[in-house]
Amino acid sequence: MAASLDDLPIPKNLRDSAVLVPVFRDATGELQLVMVRRSSFGIHGGQLAFPGGKHEPNDASLLATALREAEEEVGLAANNVEILAELPPIAVPTGFRIAPFLGRISRPEVWLWQQREVEEVLEIPLRHLADPSQHTEEDWQLAGWPTPRRVPFYRVAGGHSLWGASYRIIQPIIQPLLQGHWPV
Repeated sequence: MAASLDDLPIPKNLRDSAVLVPVFRDATGELQLVMVRRSSFGIHGGQLAFPGGKHEPNDASLLATALREAEEEVGLAANNVEILAELPPIAVPTGFRIAPFLGRISRPEVWLWQQREVEEVLEIPLRHLADPSQHTEEDWQLAGWPTPRRVPFYRVAGGHSLWGASYRIIQPIIQPLLQGHWPV
């Protein structure tokens, strides 16, 4: 049996980063999760992620980092975001500690994304992720992994896989969101 992703070593000196976990209700009242598919640029090329990035010295807080990055990456102005919760931080083997912030958003009429970093913006119905048939695990062998790893993930429309840190952020809050734990 393959090793788990949880077995990958986490560096001791982690760099702070932050992401916004944007949610909104569409015109039909359906709860939508906003994610980006990263461009082929960088270590996370092609992966699904939340808008976010590294904490910069000019950022007043990690929340400020998440809001700045959401505006830079997808054109979501901070005044269109209401923070509902600061979620538990996630440490990742690439050397970052990610501070996720759940935010109810007013969806812009058109997503304007930074093409250097973002290939596309996805609106994913949360009920899709709650459907057990969309959740699975497979053994993957990725560059930099000494052995295959057992990877849990969600299948997302377009043939994408939602896994890794983004999976670890969203997985524990899907049911609470659908059950109305936060007012969205």
